[in-house]
Amino acid sequence: MNFISDALASSGPFSIAVSIVLNILISVLGFIPSVFITAANITAFGFEKGLIVSYIGEITGAVVSFWLYRKGFQTFQPKYMKNRWIMSLQKSQGYPAFWMILLLRLLPFIPSGVINLTAALSKTGVMIFFIATSIGKLPALLVEAYSVTQVLQASDDVRTILVILILIIVVFYYFKRGKNKEMKE
Repeated sequence: MNFISDALASSGPFSIAVSIVLNILISVLGFIPSVFITAANITAFGFEKGLIVSYIGEITGAVVSFWLYRKGFQTFQPKYMKNRWIMSLQKSQGYPAFWMILLLRLLPFIPSGVINLTAALSKTGVMIFFIATSIGKLPALLVEAYSVTQVLQASDDVRTILVILILIIVVFYYFKRGKNKEMKE
């Protein structure tokens, strides 16, 4: 996060544009959590301005990802999309697609990149995607920004404990996932 904060600070009057470009890159890559850029924005710009810059960056990144995925992967049909909500979104369009995207944006455990890719592979129009994403990202980003602020204000001991807990959860997840794969084989 310090790397991103330093990049923003050294960008001077272009720092907001740099932040938005970083958000677009994170969104297009699809596997890097946006929490790092949100934390850097709050550090560099303060809570309110950082939240606004993050929101603009996330919406812009989602729309750019949607467009790029649609152009680049029209023939690609991901096999990892087993979730019934994701499969329903892929088959939807119009108002049903709007409500599906909005709902999926509100659920914290579904990665944004998966929603972007699935919507791009569906019959959803870019305007419906944009509006649903704009509405759905706001509550999620508010929770993320508040959480980031609390972590940034926490003592080093609390941050260390959080990192250790996250590492334990990640290791447990991959260990359990590996066991499930062995059982299926």
